[in-house]
Amino acid sequence: MSFEKFYQKKIINPSDLTQKIEELKAAKKTIATLNGSFDLLHAGHLHIIYEASCQADVLIVALNTDDSIKRYKNVKRPIIPLEYRLAMMSALAFVDYVTYFDETDPIKILSIIKPNVHVNGAEYGENCIEAETVRANGGKIHIVKLKEGLSTSKILEKIKTCV
Repeated sequence: MSFEKFYQKKIINPSDLTQKIEELKAAKKTIATLNGSFDLLHAGHLHIIYEASCQADVLIVALNTDDSIKRYKNVKRPIIPLEYRLAMMSALAFVDYVTYFDETDPIKILSIIKPNVHVNGAEYGENCIEAETVRANGGKIHIVKLKEGLSTSKILEKIKTCV
């Protein structure tokens, strides 16, 4: 099987998300979610993704689209286009499914998924923008401590000093 066929099996088109969630819930699977741009995937990302995978039977990672990232981060971002971020995320053994959203925040997609647990980094805290939506649908927020010194911003700063 080609790499493309392998990783595409894990990608859920947003238009198919409701059906996939119904199937998972009918199978009595608990669902954890994690969202972000995951631009320049690094070890800090792997830490939070792995911990998210330990919170439920199934982990769904929702990636911001390129346009979404441009709107909430910077017009020069993302560095890695969505197509390749989807491939990298899907290649991780501890990620069950990957989807994407075009809004600047994940509230709409989380209201569709209704996760049992939504995972966030400590920089967002228990009262993150997703909290109300997650809790209103019976879920909880799980916070992961960040790995010191591991961030895309710090990596970009280091790259600038190297060129």
